[in-house]
Amino acid sequence: MTIKLHCFGESGNAYKAALTMTLADVAWEPVFIDFFKGATRTPEFRALNIMGEVPVMVDGDMVLTQSAVIQDYISSKTSKLGGHSAAERREILRWMFFDNHKVSGLAGPLRFNTNFLPADKRSADVNDFLLMRLTSALKVMDQHLDGRDWLAADRLTVADIACAGYLYYDEPYGFDRSAFPHVDAWLDRLAATDGWKHPYDLMPRALDAA
Repeated sequence: MTIKLHCFGESGNAYKAALTMTLADVAWEPVFIDFFKGATRTPEFRALNIMGEVPVMVDGDMVLTQSAVIQDYISSKTSKLGGHSAAERREILRWMFFDNHKVSGLAGPLRFNTNFLPADKRSADVNDFLLMRLTSALKVMDQHLDGRDWLAADRLTVADIACAGYLYYDEPYGFDRSAFPHVDAWLDRLAATDGWKHPYDLMPRALDAA
């Protein structure tokens, strides 16, 4: 049975789930959610996910939300992109939690604020704070990746996909790959993985390219 992923291309969190399924060779198809027209705030969508967010994964009777949970489910279901031991799984989770709190949790709202929020509602002070915190987190990743190919294991795992979820988008939000050479090389390695696709090639966009 083909898994359905409720998503839209601008969502880095949905991209994590979509790319995980793609690289794990799972049959899936996108169900477009028109986020910018309020689709996640409808009663119908809230019945699917009370949190009012994408991604939402539907695999038969299984409905899962939150990208990290979906990634963990897919890696467990396929025995791909996960840990080969309990210690590796803990290390993968460590970086996924780091991503949720300090990478995507900052890059997501920063990218939204600087590109999709109406100009009169943007706060330079808020965005400067988010960029400062994001830069600090990327410095940690850059240092960790010095001499390493991947974040949590000796191979690509869902931890790498999670932490890279917002870092391939072209919209400017203060992230400069050249400032983090080890992150830059890591992103190139991930993009060179067979089957990798840019988020806008995996999921339908809600907004046309400017």
